Amino acid sequence: MTDKLLNHRAEGPASAPPLLLGPSLGTSTKLWDKVAPDLSITHRVIRWDLPGHGDSPAGLITPGATVADLAGLVLALADSLGIERFAYAGVSLGGAVGLHLAAHHPERVASLAVICSSAHFNGAKPWRERAELVRREGLAGVAETANSRWFTPGFTVPELVDDHRDADPDAYAACCDALAAFDIREDLSRITAPTLLIAGRQDPATPPAHLREIADAVPGSSLTEISGASHLAPAERPEAVLAALRGHFDGYAKRGMEVRRQVLGDTHVDRAQSRQTPFTARFQDFISRYAWGEIWTDPTLSRRERSMITLTALVAHGHYDELAMHVRAARRNGLTPEEIGAVLLQTAVYCGVPAANSAFAAAQRVLAEEDGEQA
Repeated sequence: MTDKLLNHRAEGPASAPPLLLGPSLGTSTKLWDKVAPDLSITHRVIRWDLPGHGDSPAGLITPGATVADLAGLVLALADSLGIERFAYAGVSLGGAVGLHLAAHHPERVASLAVICSSAHFNGAKPWRERAELVRREGLAGVAETANSRWFTPGFTVPELVDDHRDADPDAYAACCDALAAFDIREDLSRITAPTLLIAGRQDPATPPAHLREIADAVPGSSLTEISGASHLAPAERPEAVLAALRGHFDGYAKRGMEVRRQVLGDTHVDRAQSRQTPFTARFQDFISRYAWGEIWTDPTLSRRERSMITLTALVAHGHYDELAMHVRAARRNGLTPEEIGAVLLQTAVYCGVPAANSAFAAAQRVLAEEDGEQA
């Protein structure tokens, strides 16, 4: 089965929101070495290799391939990992894959970042010529010009240049075919995922104008230009790229904190935040992103319904301190004392009378406090 899937590297908590990272032509997962570890603190990061690059099988791609073919391989990888919906960031060809996914598979892409890429790569002719050259002579000659195409003068990452030289020539040429055929300009307006464009100000391959073109066409998107960066910005200016990506992908945490405060109240959240330590910081971030930023924001169920489900689950597991907190939350979400009592009576049938007895006692204390405050 592995010979039918892209090679990948997974980092970060398995329960964290998934983030897929796509590479540029000629590189491998190493392109993200200075960025991925920090992103993996709050995400399940999945880096992947293009066919014939890094450790991905060359046979996954054939002459005349398209970006749609590469996008299909990425979806197959996500499916194999049990990932239905994900955030995505990609560089150059990896960015083109992200654009295709967001335009043609919007149900899979929660958020998108396109780095040093384009909606079209300067026409088909230069890519067809490069594909022909590589098929005829291999990659040694093309790799010699990697530094001037990828980095600002005087900067290099030898490991990435080695990746370029060591890629499979036929797979590399097929990726050139995909770039030659790629033009997604007419589909950009279909993209609904929150989208960030990142341009390297000194990038000769995909200058900032290419990213501006995408930003102008994708509704609600934003553009960041990074000075001192050429085509492989995550390798050359990792701190700047990381800051931009964090700002973009932190939407879950920001929205989650807003909902957490709306449901639990400022007093409770402020108290929890004041007790936060370096040891508990990642857990607090996890709660804000996952529980509040994804689950409680899902519109499939109302907050009233979520409160009723939560009360039942807390009774079932005997979490009576948490129950008291969520009785207050249930009132804030619009449940009446009578409705709360009905939920707890239901738990007596399915969770047991002793559990319901303790739950009624905890809820009665909260409701009595609430009546006292109102008096």
